[in-house]
Amino acid sequence: MESEFVQQDRQEKAPAWPQEVPHRDWHAFKEELKAAAMSLGIDDIGVASADPFLELKERLIRHRELGRESGFEEADLDRRTNPALLFDRPQSIISIAVAYSSKLPDPPKSEPGARRGIFSRASWGVDYHTALRERLGRLEAWLKERVPGVRVESMVDTGALSDRAVAERAGIGWSAKNCSIISPKLGSWIYIGEMITNLPLPPDTPIADKCGTCTKCIDACPTGALVGPGQLDSNKCVSFLTQTKGMLSDEYMRKIGNRLYGCDTCQIVCPENRGKNWTHHADLQPDPELAKPLLTPLLTIGNREFKEQFGHVSGAWRGKKPIQRNAVIALGNFREHSAVPTLTEVLLKDTRPVLRGTAAWALGRIGGEEAASALRQASEQEKDTEASEAIARAMTALTANAMKEAADTR
Repeated sequence: MESEFVQQDRQEKAPAWPQEVPHRDWHAFKEELKAAAMSLGIDDIGVASADPFLELKERLIRHRELGRESGFEEADLDRRTNPALLFDRPQSIISIAVAYSSKLPDPPKSEPGARRGIFSRASWGVDYHTALRERLGRLEAWLKERVPGVRVESMVDTGALSDRAVAERAGIGWSAKNCSIISPKLGSWIYIGEMITNLPLPPDTPIADKCGTCTKCIDACPTGALVGPGQLDSNKCVSFLTQTKGMLSDEYMRKIGNRLYGCDTCQIVCPENRGKNWTHHADLQPDPELAKPLLTPLLTIGNREFKEQFGHVSGAWRGKKPIQRNAVIALGNFREHSAVPTLTEVLLKDTRPVLRGTAAWALGRIGGEEAASALRQASEQEKDTEASEAIARAMTALTANAMKEAADTR
């Protein structure tokens, strides 16, 4: 006869699900679940085991040691890699993918006097956090209708787990050299999220890496942030830089171009995305005027107007300051002379030193006597050290450019 200690040990090691959910054919149930995906607004569903992500943890430790984190991630590496720290007795993780548009219908032209910026494709429709949470909510309701005792915990982007690691394990796609998940049928134009469950769903098989010898994404990265296959230095990534709030270096401002939020370069050049554009989700379809807004009006937009106009898109999550700073940068990169009066207003009157310093840089890029006069006036009144240094650099750059132009005309 077993001792009570042996019996207790067996009970602790036994799977938790029989006491919480009824026995059933879980293979058949998973197929039923996948068949329901489209009715829930989901393009693909995969299932991953809830085992710890041990290899990912080792990579994250190395990533941190090299100083390549963005600071937006979950700081606790154990929570990022061990589902059991987030959910009581997890049995499986359901990963979902939802496809979004990669092309604008009738995109507005960016031209002299009416220059435009661009939001990345992931920010074209309604905020994907909202879109995915709604879909995960439908999935949760679907599960609760069919499985008494089901427990779930949904996560989208800001959750502790790595969405990409879960999606890779669940067979949604492979983890590509550009650090995106590439679905064989959808490409990388997908939003991904996950749901930890107490259901013993059989896991799907991960998809083999199909990048092969292709390095187009690494070669095209504007700042060299893709330091190797699947290795991203977040601090150099243009997408990350557009979301920061401080002053940027001259090099990075030039690389940003006219991007207001995010960067799609490594996905645009990917052969797996060729010809893929998804338009079947109404809530994710872009408004061209919001995806490519006029730049100059952004410099004077108020908080309420900004929230009304952009508050429903993911690119607004950091507020208007980074967007306005990036709009200033874009006008400088365009060398848009018509924006000089508005940039001068920012330089002389804006309460934010970062915006004043960035406006100085833009005016230095644009050049001309009007810009030079504004910079001279600003240099006399500026009290902030960082902004003063930016103004001095801009004046030096403007003078050097003027001398070069004069020499070229001789």
